[in-house]
Amino acid sequence: MLKNVVAVVLEEVHPFELGVACEIFGLDRSAEGLPVYDFALASDRPGELRTHAGFSVNVPHGVERLAEADLIIAAATGLREEHPPELLDALVAAVAGGARVLSICSGSFLLGAAGLLDGRRSTTHWRHTAELAARFPRTTVEPDVLYVDDDPVITSAGTAAGIDACLHLVRRLQGVEVARGIARRMVVAPHREGGQAQYVNRPLPTEECAAFGTILDWMRAELERDWTVEQLAARAHMAPRTFARRFQQETGTTPLRWLIGQRVLYAQRLLEETSAPVEAVAERVGFGSAATLRHHFGRWLGTTPLAYRRAFGGS
Repeated sequence: MLKNVVAVVLEEVHPFELGVACEIFGLDRSAEGLPVYDFALASDRPGELRTHAGFSVNVPHGVERLAEADLIIAAATGLREEHPPELLDALVAAVAGGARVLSICSGSFLLGAAGLLDGRRSTTHWRHTAELAARFPRTTVEPDVLYVDDDPVITSAGTAAGIDACLHLVRRLQGVEVARGIARRMVVAPHREGGQAQYVNRPLPTEECAAFGTILDWMRAELERDWTVEQLAARAHMAPRTFARRFQQETGTTPLRWLIGQRVLYAQRLLEETSAPVEAVAERVGFGSAATLRHHFGRWLGTTPLAYRRAFGGS
């Protein structure tokens, strides 16, 4: 369920990251057939709070508001050493009661301080991944991804990766069309491939980079093919090892993982928009069998194709 959403606001909150939560969950898009969320701002000390940019925001609710939430969003507040104990307790209680939590950028440090990252995978802005791992050694930090969904905890990387994480969660809980509709209003991509590796400083790209747009188009057009690195490298006129390294640099992931992600997305659309049997969907998207489709659906979305169709088919 995704209906009641609360964004946590602390002193010196970063306004862009807070704005991501407000934009995605705080606007009434019912005229376009999209869900309306019960959205609120909450803090350990409600009232006027100063943002990182110098202006203030009015926060009407205290930490008790977290108890009502289906989703709690922790926006970036920098690498503060201490967090309000009452806020940490409220976060833990909310998750124990069934809420999900989602951090944007350094908001992951708030979740870490609450112990919610312990035993889970996580990420944050690439500049702070080492610090996150050092402070919270019981979490496995993944530095090269845009977000990590380790249900019920979702952590995302810097700034715009918060949009990716929020749309991912909307897509997972409410379907592809809802996520696409929100993304269309925001004029952003409903799904971005790749990871933070795209944004870490490295030498300027060469003319080889132009080949990857064509390669990705080929792969999308023929998802049913079991592409090998050797085949793709030949099309890009590169040695296989060079191609694999460059693909990772340009997309932030491996050719196989990118291909699987595209197949899962296409399968979601077919399950929503057609009545084709699961076996036929698996064949069409390139997984070959319903068992393989179920395996990847479970790993990527935490559900089964049939359960997904029951929830979102015909929407």
